[in-house]
Amino acid sequence: MKFRPRLALRLLASASALSMTAAYAEPSPELIAAAQAEGMLTTIALPHSWCGYGDVIAAFKDKYGLEVNELNPNAGSADELEAVKANKGNTGPQAPDVLDVGLSFGPAAKAEGLLQPYKVAEWDSIPAEAKDADGYWYGDYYGVLAFGVNSDIYPDAPTSFAEMKDKAFANGVAIVGDPRTGNSTMMTVYAAGIAEGGEAGADALNKGIGYFKGQKENGNFVPVNGNSQNLAQGTTPIYFDWDYNLLAMRDNLAGNPPVEVIVPSDAVVAGVYVQAISAYAPHPNAAKLWMEFLYSDEGQLLWLQGYCHPIRFNDMAERGVIPQDLLDKLPPAENYAKAIFPSLDDQAAAKEAVAANWAAEMGVQ
Repeated sequence: MKFRPRLALRLLASASALSMTAAYAEPSPELIAAAQAEGMLTTIALPHSWCGYGDVIAAFKDKYGLEVNELNPNAGSADELEAVKANKGNTGPQAPDVLDVGLSFGPAAKAEGLLQPYKVAEWDSIPAEAKDADGYWYGDYYGVLAFGVNSDIYPDAPTSFAEMKDKAFANGVAIVGDPRTGNSTMMTVYAAGIAEGGEAGADALNKGIGYFKGQKENGNFVPVNGNSQNLAQGTTPIYFDWDYNLLAMRDNLAGNPPVEVIVPSDAVVAGVYVQAISAYAPHPNAAKLWMEFLYSDEGQLLWLQGYCHPIRFNDMAERGVIPQDLLDKLPPAENYAKAIFPSLDDQAAAKEAVAANWAAEMGVQ
């Protein structure tokens, strides 16, 4: 069964009523004092352009006066778990307090004893399908896989995985990293497999590998990490990522070059990320305060400003606390109408398949 948060598309269609500002219930004075006594929060894998994390981190620092030590902003989900394992006995600055990982990595980290449970004050408004019942991990935001196109190079952009096979896109198609270690890249391969007719789980992933192997063989695939700089320079004029990352990239480039962000018509695959606190967090109270901030209306709206759909979107929409200007900046609701949310089992099977088959099929280490 697919995990489908209630996307509240009907609320997007009637968003004129949603114009109130957010309310924010402060965490307990005891938690704030304990976190401030620790003085620091250590994060990992939070690029400032991802989900508006630059503004999120700045707001947290300003609100509570804590230092935020940011480790390896460009790390993948697997790298985050390895950082926890490598620093089990370390209370220094290389030990992360908190994690932001792909959905499938939450249960894996719990099973390995890498997480500690914590339920935020807004726990009940997080959909049950998107959280561990005992509080070891909990969904934070979601988006859909899309691709950005340098419109100077490709004024007639493809609209689907199928169209992207055309030789007109030779040396033009890229992904953002290795699908064996990065959740967004694994889900890009998965989405390609769905477009190729794959069934949920390993079948979709393997058909996705077949798709990218074919793109490599026909000369369309570029073995260079897709990013905004490479897109602007024309090295990777098309690359896949979550819609929120691509929309932020488009805004940052400010028309130089013009960028089109497209949700492929033949596969709309959504992905949920989750938050968790390391079992070995050197600053456990700062970590809890961070979680309270992220799951408050204030924190959730900051993610929404970064084009991520916060996990509590429906709750806030129903209470009328999402400002109209934020709703107006979101992609059209129909972009999400066909979205599928691969289940934990689907993603676990996909992780096994990509680990077993990507290197051999793509001819990489």
